[in-house]
Amino acid sequence: MDPDIVWSIIAIVVMLVGLAGIIIPVLPGLLLIWVTALIYGFAVGYDAVGIAVMILLTVIVAASLIAGFLLPKREAEQAGASRLSQYGAIVGAIIGFFAIPVVGVFVGALIGILAVELVAKGNWDEAWTATIGLAKGLGISVVIDLFLGMVMISAWSVWAATVLL
Repeated sequence: MDPDIVWSIIAIVVMLVGLAGIIIPVLPGLLLIWVTALIYGFAVGYDAVGIAVMILLTVIVAASLIAGFLLPKREAEQAGASRLSQYGAIVGAIIGFFAIPVVGVFVGALIGILAVELVAKGNWDEAWTATIGLAKGLGISVVIDLFLGMVMISAWSVWAATVLL
């Protein structure tokens, strides 16, 4: 079997795992797609299309990292979350990652913001509103990353087609 075909099959399988990683935060998601494309380029060689695709994928990953931080932050702030409670969400996400497999990042972040808001404001309704704001921002981030992941895989597919044809 042609090595380019083997590399293409391996790459698409790993990229689909990366796409699943957007929903299941144990896997690195878009970063896995990007690294796979990078390795694919080293395996099959970089031509003009490959270089253009890697530049596009790099821009997409950078934009996703920025949006993944800013969107939940903005939504939480609009819902009344304090800066301190946002730090609580970060600490909660880190603890959750290690404490609860698969969904721990999300659960930990939500518990972190809720706990800090409750302590700081002493008002359940305000704390819950801030928590819902963060959840909304996280949800929007996941949807955007899914779309971007599909764009990345589509762009890579164009490159793979030029390699295989």
